[in-house]
Amino acid sequence: MDTNGRAEPAVLLLSRLHARRVAEWACFLALAAVSAWSAMLVKETHSLPALAGVRLPSQPLPEPDPVRALGGEPAGSERAVDATPDRRLWAPAIRFFNGRPIRPARTVRMTVTAYSPDARSCGPWADGRTATLHSVNTNAHRLVAADPRVLPYGSMVTVPGYDEGRIVPVLDCGGKIKGNRLDVLYRTHSQAVRWGVQHLRVTVWEYADGKPAENPRRER
Repeated sequence: MDTNGRAEPAVLLLSRLHARRVAEWACFLALAAVSAWSAMLVKETHSLPALAGVRLPSQPLPEPDPVRALGGEPAGSERAVDATPDRRLWAPAIRFFNGRPIRPARTVRMTVTAYSPDARSCGPWADGRTATLHSVNTNAHRLVAADPRVLPYGSMVTVPGYDEGRIVPVLDCGGKIKGNRLDVLYRTHSQAVRWGVQHLRVTVWEYADGKPAENPRRER
């Protein structure tokens, strides 16, 4: 009925009904177009709005940081790196020796004495060479003697109070150096005497680049 209470003609009613249906279909088509456009945008950019907080299946999870992973791995695991690694990329627990990354493997409680390369310490074997045929001048006289059954030649250790805690190689042995004993080298006999006998916890290091150790008997 119109505003005057009269019945509306049937043609007018059909016209209004048709207009309403056209409007509904127009809204439906508009929504479908927006949905299709959104799907295309997601497919092209592989991303969703930041507020969505959803990761698409096509987006892989980020890989863990190999540097931090390495720093947290137990001793003995291996990871290959470039021949000339960037030291800034390694975890703080990683140190370097002979240009190669190394990491602490274990600690050993040891009785640590000292010796000099002269006859007062080495007797008839005071020829300026270690048991591995290295010169006693290797590493600026900073090396140690150990029992090869406990610390094989080429092992790397840090001894509290010796060479300011730097890493030193095991390149020598001694007749009295058996079991958990270590002999640190000093230039002079008087320096060795001042060291005395100490009971220390020695840190043993290992290479962290997954490559084999060098032959410790190679003469340098």
